[in-house]
Amino acid sequence: MRVIEIFHSLQGEGILSGTPSLFVRLAGCPLRCRWCDTRYAWDFSAGDEYGMDDLVEAIGKHPCGHVVLTGGEPMVGPDLAAREGLVELTGRLRARRMHVTIETAGGLFTPDLACDLMSISPKMTNSAPAEPALAQTHDRQRLNPEALAALMETYVCQLKFVVEAADDVSEICRLLDGLPPVPPDRILLMPQARTREELLARTPQVVQLCQETGYRFGHRLQVLLWSDCRGV
Repeated sequence: MRVIEIFHSLQGEGILSGTPSLFVRLAGCPLRCRWCDTRYAWDFSAGDEYGMDDLVEAIGKHPCGHVVLTGGEPMVGPDLAAREGLVELTGRLRARRMHVTIETAGGLFTPDLACDLMSISPKMTNSAPAEPALAQTHDRQRLNPEALAALMETYVCQLKFVVEAADDVSEICRLLDGLPPVPPDRILLMPQARTREELLARTPQVVQLCQETGYRFGHRLQVLLWSDCRGV
């Protein structure tokens, strides 16, 4: 399994925001979101190759009860099928009594994961890259309602949506109408921001949208604390 980085920080997003967590960033992502802040993790050949025993040992060296498997896209392997070893990895982490969060765009369903929180961030049209060739490929893969529904029905989940403009909410609501019901406090609207300045500028609008829809405001604590920095 190829790993970009392992680092200890605070969970910056979602219902566990502020929780001390160990992040394991896996290599590779089939999407090309224009506002992605981890482009260095796109390439499936990036990072270092870990055997399963070595990876579990590396994670176990950190005295932290919460592990976040992120990316990239941790659910998808280089052949765009389910990432090999993910079921075993999550099972071994659970055996060590670790809380496991998986951060995913929700484009692929994988059963039998020992996952305590499936943190799903569906990619809406505002994620499209500017380059036409990339945009076409990205758009074909960015959303899979059937996989989303299966993940939501199988795992404890939260849905995080990146909001850049007020019009984004109508698209989000249309998607949710076709998915299994989820409590409003598990649906989070987050400002699109890579820097502290962008976050502070866009927060008031997203707060207002949360008040209007009843969805939860999703802060981006890592952006507020460290702005556009890697490894936090």
